[in-house]
Amino acid sequence: MSVDDRLSALAELAEAEVMFRYESGTPESVQSTLGMAQTRIGGGVAVSMRHDPAGGYWNKALGFGFDEPVTAKTIAEVCDFYREQGRQQATIQIAPSRLPDDWDEICAAQGITPGSYWVQLAREVTDFPTVETTLRITEVDTTQAAQWASVLMRGFGMPEEGLAEMMAATVAHPDFRAYAAWDGDEMVGAANLFVHGEAGGICGASTLPTHRGRGAQSALLAARARGAAEAGCRWLTAQTGRPAEGDHNASLENMLRLGFRVNYDRRNWVWQSDLPA
Repeated sequence: MSVDDRLSALAELAEAEVMFRYESGTPESVQSTLGMAQTRIGGGVAVSMRHDPAGGYWNKALGFGFDEPVTAKTIAEVCDFYREQGRQQATIQIAPSRLPDDWDEICAAQGITPGSYWVQLAREVTDFPTVETTLRITEVDTTQAAQWASVLMRGFGMPEEGLAEMMAATVAHPDFRAYAAWDGDEMVGAANLFVHGEAGGICGASTLPTHRGRGAQSALLAARARGAAEAGCRWLTAQTGRPAEGDHNASLENMLRLGFRVNYDRRNWVWQSDLPA
């Protein structure tokens, strides 16, 4: 397996496991309220949130094509899972190198259409650049979990109800490392790291609007690089949205400046239940 193929597998499988752990680790009362369900299919995962307050973000299937080939049967099982969960729409994310030759036919059969692109990035954990900021960066413990999750959701512009409880639950999980940026005694930024074998998954970071432009994201990336190295990871992996022509994505620009490289652009494939199947 080439280095690029190895990085693709590390990144895609770590990202899939993050989504599965996020939702499956949510307190049962919150899972019931939000109508959450998770399953493993064909080497990948599918997660569902019937009452998704973020407008559909938490309904996606990913991680396919590494443990098993992507087949029409696999994708049919994924779509059936979302039908069973009463979903009208879900996103399927597959590394472009893992799309089968008959992908167009599979899409036509299941009512799947092409959507936007995400960028898959990686870099080695070593030799991470020094980052300067006037903010204080710390690791977060369970006593700060609720505050940290609130800042993370508010920084993303996502509703807190239910989602903050979901994120807070990761702080106690041994495979996650949570970090915060502080302005004095005020927590103003939040970030998460997922340790998955050789991969340290950069899995979410946000800064409150009042404190953007002060280096919080770069400093939180540096902190997670140190955390990943201490955990024995070799690589940092990350995903972010590909900006439309003429637009920019500050997160992407920060990561490129700090030595991440783009492995590939990955299409979001959108399944909709009201299309012919």
